[in-house]
Amino acid sequence: MKILKEFKDFAVKGNVIDMAVGIIIGAAFSKIVSSFVADVIMPPLGVLIGGIDFKALAITLKAAEGDTPAILLKYGLFLQTVIDFTIIAFAIFIAIKGINSLKRKAAEAPKAPSAPSNQEILLMEIRDILKNKK
Repeated sequence: MKILKEFKDFAVKGNVIDMAVGIIIGAAFSKIVSSFVADVIMPPLGVLIGGIDFKALAITLKAAEGDTPAILLKYGLFLQTVIDFTIIAFAIFIAIKGINSLKRKAAEAPKAPSAPSNQEILLMEIRDILKNKK
């Protein structure tokens, strides 16, 4: 029963919800980055290196025979996936760096002085009375 209580506490605290939201946003972000790499970065890169379409880069391991398709080692798609990953990792790095910077600024920000408590006011009055007696 203790495990069930711990799991309930874990699920209710929002950790699971935060994780689910992160996964959903991450999946959507991954699609955006994949499109950015495939549709914006790779075409000019292909032109720069001689008009190569990275998606078409492959090594034929076994030629097509009859109805069986060829067996290909599609290293161009792999290169595109590596570039996708690199861009996603860099974007996440920048986002986390920005969040950490904001956290540091919030921690370093001086706190506004609070109003003195009744006890402090009373002590200050006693101090002032003692000063005036001298």
